Amino acid sequence: MTDNALLTRREGAVLVLSNNNPGARNALTPGFYMGLTAALHTAACDATIGAVVVTGEGGHFCSGGDLRQIIQRRELPLAERRLRLEGLHNLVRALRDCPKPVIMAVEGAAAGAGLSLALAGDMLVAAKNAQFSVAYVKVGLTPDGGATALLAEFVSRQVLTELCLTGERVSGERMHQLGVVNRLAEPGQALEQAIALAQQVAAGPELAMARIKHLCRVAPRNTLEQQLELEALYMPLSQETGESLEGINAFLEKRAPDYARLRAAR
Repeated sequence: MTDNALLTRREGAVLVLSNNNPGARNALTPGFYMGLTAALHTAACDATIGAVVVTGEGGHFCSGGDLRQIIQRRELPLAERRLRLEGLHNLVRALRDCPKPVIMAVEGAAAGAGLSLALAGDMLVAAKNAQFSVAYVKVGLTPDGGATALLAEFVSRQVLTELCLTGERVSGERMHQLGVVNRLAEPGQALEQAIALAQQVAAGPELAMARIKHLCRVAPRNTLEQQLELEALYMPLSQETGESLEGINAFLEKRAPDYARLRAAR
């Protein structure tokens, strides 16, 4: 990215993508969400990347949309305002649809659309003192970025309504109690723990993990019959892959499977 809105680096098979707008507590910019969307699409096709970690620079994950930009959009036609929002929504779709596991590392604020992004990943590592907030009501706005749908996967309608109507901050510890956060970290350690988790899953079977990710993503909305049908589609397909042959042989031979070799041969 020419404006440095998105910083990228590699940690072995893990791609680390970082929101780089620390002067505004990593408020969203078009450069960030377009850059992150493009990076996720690229990662999906890169066999050397086993997992992705998304984080923020300067002690905060993302404070949400830039209110100065949002207030300027009042002058735009409704259709144009809707079009501007699709950049964010396309990013949420890219996070959910990326075949590689995506792990969010949250320090500091994850507010508004920043909360939506944090919840759109596959797993979430947060500092104990991180602050999550559905902050829209504080400025007379309604949620976007899938915040209500994503939160509804974890909490009751009553808790969802309270969080959205009050905009109150919820700590990383409380989000862990609600089942939203996978792993709690000491302040300043969320990224380190997220990378360790990403390295663990990055060593797994690429195709099987992509199918598992899809199964987990649709499970909360599918009926049992729909989920059984999807599992019945994926299991026979998985049985014919080189991954399953390597995994089963490794188990029978009492050795660790070498999925990296299969990825390198692609």
